[in-house]
Amino acid sequence: MLYYKVMVTVRFAPSPTGHLHIGGARTALFNWLFARHNNGKFILRIEDTDRSRSTEEYIESIIEALKWLGLDWDEGPFRQTDRLDIYRKYAYKLLEEEKAYRCYCTPEELEQRRQESLKQGKPPRYDRRCREIKNSLSKPFAIRFKMPFEGETVVNDIVKGKVIFKNSELEDLVILRSDGTPTYNFCVVVDDYEMKITHVIRGEDHLNNTPKQIHIYKALGIEPPQFAHIPMILGPDRARLSKRHGATNVLTYKEEGYLPEAVINFLARLGWSYKDQEIFTKEELIEYFRLEDVGKANAIFNAEKLLWLNSEYIKMTNEKRLFELLKPFLIKDGYIKEEKQIDIEWASKAIRSLKERCRTLKELSHAMRYYLLDYVPIEEKAKEKYITEKTLPLLKEITERLETLQEFSQKNIEKIFIDMVNEKGIKLGDIAQPVRVAITGSTVSPGIYEVLEIVGKEKTLNRLRRIIYAY
Repeated sequence: MLYYKVMVTVRFAPSPTGHLHIGGARTALFNWLFARHNNGKFILRIEDTDRSRSTEEYIESIIEALKWLGLDWDEGPFRQTDRLDIYRKYAYKLLEEEKAYRCYCTPEELEQRRQESLKQGKPPRYDRRCREIKNSLSKPFAIRFKMPFEGETVVNDIVKGKVIFKNSELEDLVILRSDGTPTYNFCVVVDDYEMKITHVIRGEDHLNNTPKQIHIYKALGIEPPQFAHIPMILGPDRARLSKRHGATNVLTYKEEGYLPEAVINFLARLGWSYKDQEIFTKEELIEYFRLEDVGKANAIFNAEKLLWLNSEYIKMTNEKRLFELLKPFLIKDGYIKEEKQIDIEWASKAIRSLKERCRTLKELSHAMRYYLLDYVPIEEKAKEKYITEKTLPLLKEITERLETLQEFSQKNIEKIFIDMVNEKGIKLGDIAQPVRVAITGSTVSPGIYEVLEIVGKEKTLNRLRRIIYAY
């Protein structure tokens, strides 16, 4: 007998009622890694049946965020609003097989009963009063699924282990509203079946939906997929992650100058680990990722850890690629014009001198200002300390000496400084710091010889002369 291995197929199915947040991005990543590790398929599905809250803007934002992170999908994006006839077909199949029933209760009646149950201290569940109505009534109706009254539903979760639910606590949920639109738990089952999903990997906030969905699978004669519910992401204060803990919208990190590789690495380590390794390439993540290695405890969001990771990725990234990533920031900050051509070799040299000290592309863009602008504003404290009557003669002399250089290189610039220090019997800082302030606007920069070479002879002399003439 021949056996055929079923292809691992997973899906990421966001509701477009907001931007892609950190929790959703991690769910997408774990699905993507699991698919890639198993040479499987990753499907993107947009669960947009909540028409009052779903928007095209959010759909576009979610897709943009996934593309920025590099989480490519093999099929989709599918939209549930394009599949309404499919859901209705399955709902009426269950109705015909008496596994579901017509519910004629109006929203007002349901709300009134709900309030009464709450006053009596009872769970506000539907009382199943329409379940035994045999003949159709000429009234609008929703379709409710018949949950079992007794027994237990066991979820053998890959991450959480065995989780048991009492069937007596499950409500006869609506699967098709009176306006003909399907509900979340029903759409999920139909879509996962039709798309041949083998593993459902999602946040543990969906765990309570799982027994309901398992019963719908069984009623349709379908073998449920395997489930893996990953723990929540909490802030450092152990409260649910929110804006007060830092940005939760993934695209905000793009705007703040984070590299997608750093965000991916950070997300992967939120609840998953491999030995003591902290930094992973995407290829390593694919190779090592297993759902069995996802922890049961909630993950803690650490903004400083993400910032550290980003600084490490900036150090590791090729300067030419960094420049491409940096361009939008340089344009936005007004340091270059969109149409202006920048020599890539020169830009790479400038970035190489700065990237060890910058944690984000935003910081790197700001640091690049004194390489790109004709003049830079000088910090007031630095000016008061280093641009004085005592240092002006030294600035004037170093300017005259630098002007004589035919080749404006680090080696030649260093010789000019050292000769002047030795001849005048001064410390290097006595001249290097005033020059640094005049050229960069601050007291902190890479080595002064390297800075002057990158700034170039013309800009260097112009800035020094500007300071000299201002006094």
